[in-house]
Order: sequence, then structure tokens, then C-alpha cells
Amino acid sequence: MDSLNGQQTGGGKLTPSAISNYLDQYVVGQDIAKKTLAVAVYSHYRRIGQQRQKAVEIAKSNILLIGPTGTGKTLLCQTLSRVLNVPFVTANATSLAQSKYVNEEIEALLLRLTEKAGGDIARAQHGIVFIDEIDKLKSEAGEQRGTSGERVQHALLKIMEGALVRLGSTQTLDTTNILFICAGAFVGLENITVTTHAFGFISLGSGGSEGNQKILDRLNSRVKPTDLFAFGLIPEFAGRLPIVANLQNLSKELLVKIMVEPRNSIYNQFRELLREEGVELDIELAAFQQIAEMAFEYKVGARSLRGIFEEMLTPVLYLVPDRPDIRRVVIKSLFEEPSLITAP
Repeated sequence: MDSLNGQQTGGGKLTPSAISNYLDQYVVGQDIAKKTLAVAVYSHYRRIGQQRQKAVEIAKSNILLIGPTGTGKTLLCQTLSRVLNVPFVTANATSLAQSKYVNEEIEALLLRLTEKAGGDIARAQHGIVFIDEIDKLKSEAGEQRGTSGERVQHALLKIMEGALVRLGSTQTLDTTNILFICAGAFVGLENITVTTHAFGFISLGSGGSEGNQKILDRLNSRVKPTDLFAFGLIPEFAGRLPIVANLQNLSKELLVKIMVEPRNSIYNQFRELLREEGVELDIELAAFQQIAEMAFEYKVGARSLRGIFEEMLTPVLYLVPDRPDIRRVVIKSLFEEPSLITAP
């Protein structure tokens, strides 16, 4: 990938705003995180395209996503890989920590990236590796150095910086230009950041304008490498994740939008499924609100939405194939039987 100039989305140049707009079609909310990611990936692939043209070498900036479970971290990265048209693989840090052979697991991960690139090593070397639950690698207070989590951090550090990794007996993959995106819930990190955000002493200029206050608030909301170090990540590893994007808990209103608004929303998927049977599916707002209410109580973000939604539709999906006379299904409430409208 020489540059982003040749890539387009929606008929325009693939700029940060175009990337963010593309993400909007598939991911609801998290606007600040989207903009942070859009700028980061744009800068990353521009850097790759300009490496041979610039006398000054621009360092790679890997990304850390921090947010509760079910807030869209994996979905954001999967969607990014689609708009960028680069190979994408995921890994779980907890699984890596449980393995006795971490280096072999990492080699297998990069081999999967190569397979996603159709065996094209050059294309794989411009791919994205997403590692979830990175916060589970932290060292607890009082633990001896050399724990499994710390061992994985050191192993990942090498490939995140850029290293030649042998894949099998014949192929070698250079990780220098692979973008690594790590993610985790980082429960308890907020207790650390509360005590370290102390930029209030910085002069805001004459009178302290509202604009300057916004800058100060943004500085104070940043998660710094020292915060991650205090959380339990080793300094070298924390320092290799200079770009941090925070994802927020999803409200009930956003959970409703997630089911309805994205191009591949749950609602659109099942409307299409029933449309193939010649049936129109119509779900009223109250039903979505009730599903969101239940999902919100489960406290796992959007992850429980599909299960509740499918449970609601199971009787319909069971009945429709045997009832060619049904033309329309209306669901007014999660707690009422669906209305089945037949052909006249």
C-alpha cells in the first residue's frame, strides 16, 4: 500500500472524516473514539506510503482502546479493516497468557494474518492485528516479576516495535508496518487517573477562555502511559501504545439505535431473512425499548441484544416456513404474541 490517495469510500478520498463517516454507518455512538481512530489509521498508512520519500523517519503509533465490554471495540476495528481493505486478525490476551508457548502462539497469529491476505506477505505486512483483553496481562501488586502476563507483554513488545518473524521454514514477516490495536475494559483505571490528572495549574491565558478550558479538559481526560504503568502494564509496553481512545458505556437510547440504524443492524438482517420468505417484518419502537431495557440490566453492552432479539423472533421464524399465507408480521411488544397478517 503506497498511500491512501488511491483509496476511496463513497466516491471520495479516504480522509479521516471519510473514515469516520464510514464507521458511522456500522457503529452507533462513540464519536470521539471514531475520530481518534480515523486520524490514527490515516496517519499510519500515510506514513507507510511516504517512508521511501522522506528523509525524516516517522515512528509508528499503535493504538489502545479502553472501554467496558460490549461497547464496540472489536466492531470498530473490523469495520476499519474493511474501509481500508487490509487483512485483519484478532487475538485474546488472556489466551496468550495461558499458553506455555507464547512465541508460537504469536507466530500462529501472524500466520493467520498472512492467510487473510491470501498468502501475500507484502499485503499482510500492512495489516491490522487486534488484541483484546490486554488489561488481563497486568501484574498485580506484590507479584514477582516474570508472571505469565508480563511475559506476554514482553513477547508482544517485540512485534509491536517491528521485528522479523519466521513463519514456518520458508517465509519471514516484517511487523514494522503492521498496525497493532490493543483493547481492554481496564476496570479500576479510573481510580488511578483521578489522582494523576492535574493540569489545572496551566495558564489559560487572559481570562481563561472557554476554548482554552476545553483544551484543558481534554488534556485532563487523557490516559497517560504512567497511568497504564500504575495499572500494572510494564512501562515499555505502555509506551508503545501512545494513542488512547476511550469508549463510553452505552445508554438505553443507543442500544435501541444499535438494533435499528446501522446498515447491517439486527433488525435489517432479520427483515431481509423474512423478506426472502415473502414476509414483511414490522417491529414497533416499544419492543426495541424493552429489549434495550433488558440488555442494559445485563451490563454487557450490546452483546446481549442479539440473543434477546432472536428469542423474541424464534416463534415467528419457526412458523413462517410452514405458513405461505403469512404476508406480514407485526411485533408491538416483547411481552405480546406477534400479529400474523395473512394474504386476503
